[in-house]
Amino acid sequence: MHGTPMNRYTLVTLAALAAAALTACSKSDDAAPAAAAGPRPTLITATLAEARLMQRVEHSIGKVESKSAPRVAAEVDGRIVAVAVDVGQHVAQGDVLARLDDRDFRLNRDAAQAETRRLQALIGSQGRQVERLRDMVKNNFTTESVLEDAAAQLEALNEQLKAAQARLEVAQRNLDRTVVRAPVNGQVEQRSVDVGDYVKSGTPVFQLATRDLLRVQIPFPETIAAQLRTGLAVELVSPTAPDAVVHGTVREILPMIGSNSRAVQLVAEVSNPGDWQPGSSVNARLILEEYPDAVAVPETSVVRRPAGEVVYVIRDGKAGQRVVTTGIRRQGVVQILDGVAAGETVAVDGAAYLTDQAPVSVQEPR
Repeated sequence: MHGTPMNRYTLVTLAALAAAALTACSKSDDAAPAAAAGPRPTLITATLAEARLMQRVEHSIGKVESKSAPRVAAEVDGRIVAVAVDVGQHVAQGDVLARLDDRDFRLNRDAAQAETRRLQALIGSQGRQVERLRDMVKNNFTTESVLEDAAAQLEALNEQLKAAQARLEVAQRNLDRTVVRAPVNGQVEQRSVDVGDYVKSGTPVFQLATRDLLRVQIPFPETIAAQLRTGLAVELVSPTAPDAVVHGTVREILPMIGSNSRAVQLVAEVSNPGDWQPGSSVNARLILEEYPDAVAVPETSVVRRPAGEVVYVIRDGKAGQRVVTTGIRRQGVVQILDGVAAGETVAVDGAAYLTDQAPVSVQEPR
C-alpha cells in the first residue's frame, strides 16, 4: 500500500528537523571548550621595577674664573729697571716680578744705618761716663747734679736711637719694596709696565690669577629660581676632556637677575683638575634633587586611565592595575613615588592595551 503525498512530506520534514538538531548539538559540543578557555592572553614584554639613583637636573654652560685675582701694584715711586715675567707665566709666592731703581732708597737706608751706629757709639760712651760719675759721687769727688745731667743726656741719646732705628726700618722697607714680588702662587694674566716706565706708588703693574681653586659662574633660567640654593651639587665637564667630571658645590647665588638674559647666576667652587684656565667654558649639570633608591620603571610602563596614571603589575599570568604617583622622568625612565615596589614585575610593551586582571603572555622579559 503506497503512502499519500501528505505522509511523504511529513517524513521529509521530520528528517530535516532531526538533522538540524544533530548539527546543533555537534556545534554546541565544539564551542564548549572555547568558551571555557576564556579571553585570549595579551602578548606583552615585562621587566622588574628597580631601585636606582634618580636625579632632577638642569644643564647650563658656565665660565671659569680665578677665585683670587690680585692686582700687584708698585709700593714706592720709581723707574722700572727690570721685568722678570711675562703674561702666561706661572709664578710662586715671593717670586720677583719686576725691579725699580733702588739707588736713592739704598742711600737712604745707608744713611739711616750710619746714624744708628753713631748714636749707638755715643750711648756706649755716655753710659760709661754715667758709671764713672756715679762712682765719683760715692767718693764725694763730684756733685749729684753733674751725675743727673749726664744721666739725662744718656736718656736723650736713647730716645734719639729709637727714632733713628725707626727711620732705618722704614728705609729698609722702602728699599725692599723696589722689588715687586708675587703675593700668591698663580699665573700672570696682565703686565702693565715695561723697562723704563716711571710708576707711582699704588700703580698696578701686574695682575695674577690663582689656579688651584677656581670659581665657576653658571646661569640658570629664572623659572627655577625658587629651587636654587647654596650647597647644591654640581658636575662640571670641560669640552676638551668630556670624560673627566669635576665635582663642585654651589657657594653663592648672586642676588640680581641679569637684565639681558633674565638668568640667575650661581657660583660654584672647584679644585682645578690641572689644566682649566680662567676664562674658559665648562658644561654644568646642576643636581636639584637626588633619590639614591628611587623605584623606577620604563616610561612605556606608565599609561593613563580614567583613574589616573597606572602601571600593570604582572602576577600569576594576569595584569593587576595599580594607580601610581610619578616623580622624576629622565632618559625613558619614570620614578614611582607610590603604587609599585622595587622587585615587582611590570608590563612594558603592550601595557597600553591592558585592563585590570587581563590575562597576559610575557614574551621577552627584560
